Amino acid sequence: MQSYAREHVRGLAAVLSALSLALVFGAVGGYVPDGLLPRLDPLVEMIPHINVVISATAIGTILRGVRAIRRRDIKTHRQSMLASAALFALFLLLYLYRISLTGPTEFGGPDIVYQFIYLPMLAIHILFAIIAVPLVYYALLLATTHSLSELPGTGHARIGRVAATLWLVSFALGICVWLMIHILF
Repeated sequence: MQSYAREHVRGLAAVLSALSLALVFGAVGGYVPDGLLPRLDPLVEMIPHINVVISATAIGTILRGVRAIRRRDIKTHRQSMLASAALFALFLLLYLYRISLTGPTEFGGPDIVYQFIYLPMLAIHILFAIIAVPLVYYALLLATTHSLSELPGTGHARIGRVAATLWLVSFALGICVWLMIHILF
């Protein structure tokens, strides 16, 4: 299996990305059948707050991974980036569960803030997250299918830098969106 994955990193990243994004768009679009998921109301209400903690933690693990690789600490870099991927997966599972049950959260602030601050921030957050998904999969697949000595000959470092940057900005903007929805308005 690893040799197949090694030879088909781009294709696997594309398939995983398409599946992940289809799940997100399906949940956001309301295509999850009613009754499919158990409704745990206390959890549903807490998910935005749990996810903001997950996002802040993921920012920390991504920054730790970037710092580690700059210091050539491969072990810490690998642990940090795998932790970041696990945090993102947990974030996504919780987000999909909640959005499937409740739909998107309405913005309750003034229209001018909605049009000129909230919507552009949300759009960039979503766009960067969508772009980051295949890049993160690609970097992770390269890292898990190639030896340490082979990685410099791949696009892992180049793609990883772009993926980490998009990931960081998306997580940070997600926290800003949470602040605007749940704290400010």
